[in-house]
Parts: sequence; C-alpha cells; structure tokens
Amino acid sequence: MTAHDSPHRREDVMRERFADLSTPLIADACVRLGVPLRAAPAGIRAVVPGHRLVGRVLPVRHHGSVDVFLEAYASAAPGDVLVIDNGGRSDEACVGDLAVLEGVAAGMAGLVVWGLHRDTPELVEIGLPVFSYGSLPLGPVRLDPREPETLASARCGPHLVTADDLVVADDDGVLFLPAARATELCAAAERIRDVERIQAQRIRAGETLREQTHFADYLARRAADPTYTFRRHLRRVGGAIEE
Repeated sequence: MTAHDSPHRREDVMRERFADLSTPLIADACVRLGVPLRAAPAGIRAVVPGHRLVGRVLPVRHHGSVDVFLEAYASAAPGDVLVIDNGGRSDEACVGDLAVLEGVAAGMAGLVVWGLHRDTPELVEIGLPVFSYGSLPLGPVRLDPREPETLASARCGPHLVTADDLVVADDDGVLFLPAARATELCAAAERIRDVERIQAQRIRAGETLREQTHFADYLARRAADPTYTFRRHLRRVGGAIEE
C-alpha cells in the first residue's frame, strides 16, 4: 500500500470533497440515498460566521469538569471533531478558551457543542471552528457522576453519535453522517450540486426554472393524475431542486 492509499490519505481526500459541499446538498443526498437525516438542533451555529467543519466524531459527555475533554483529546486523531453532549443546557457554558486551545494542540478540526460556550473573543482569536447554541459567562458549578458511555457516544438533540460518524457543519447547521456511507453520499451531493449550478446559470441567462422543469407539463400531468407529485416529475426530467 502506498502513502497515497493509506487510510489517513483517503480520509483527507474525503474531507476535502465534503468541504466543497454545503450541508443542504448533503442533506438532499441523504434523502436521495435513504440515509436517515440527523441534524443538530436548529440554533447551533458557528461562533465565527462562515466557519466550516468536516471530520470524524470524537464523542464526549460533559459532567461538569473539563477533565473529560482532556481525556478525549488523548485518543484523538488529527482532523477529529469533538462533539460535546451537555444536554442542551442553557444555565452553563461547558467549553471555553483553554479547552479549545487544547483542541488545537491535539490536532482537532473543531468542536460541536450541544450547549453553550464562553470566552467568545478568545475563541474568535484562536480561530478553531466551534459550533454551539451561543455564549454565557457562567461556567459549571456541578460535578455529576461519569457514565460508562462518557467517551463512547454523545447526544446532540435526539441523535446519538459515535466515532462511526462524520460531522459536517456550516452556516446552515450541523449534520451527522455514517462514515461507512461517506463516499456515496459525497458523490450524490456532488451530482446534485452540479445540476443546481447549471440550473442557476440558466436562470441568470434568462431561462426560468419553470421552463427548465417543464412546469406547465407537470401541471397538466397532475391534473390528469392527482398522485403525480412534483418530486416524481423532477426525477423524470432530471431536476434536483427538492432533494
């Protein structure tokens, strides 16, 4: 096996491909391939607008102390994303500048927090992508018992994620994907992107989306067959705007 065929190189190539794809495109690819949609709750956003994030999930459950992050970092691979389960709490910030700086030292691609952060100016200066519900000056004052799953899995809203998942995040939100299906999801998202780019160019050139999708024909077919859906029509004519 050559260096170019190594697992790390393949992961780097996959990250590069995903980095050129928006989360809406990837979500549409999930629908097209029948992959369950798993998005972080609405409202989790980048501390620095415009930041993007792609990497394998490094899960951790927060119980009130930063030690779990340090322990998780010890097993991190370059390019991992620390996904912190703080139960979506709004009464404490569970991560700040020191934990994020340590993430830089560990080679992390970034952090996703189901909860809040603090030290916002410092996080902006550090520059590592961090996604959370927002900021709060208060740190934890509790110390809860650890769980057997503390370093094995994390929840982000209703979704349970593990090291078998990838995370992709941008200004539209955060998605979790099965790593085993990354290649086909990436290819499907690229096909959808290419179709939509052509459609956008044609609209700018004066050909409306209604003309491109033969919308009048769709209305006529729907009138004759009420079960004829627009998604079915788009598949027939090669459109991709709804999936």
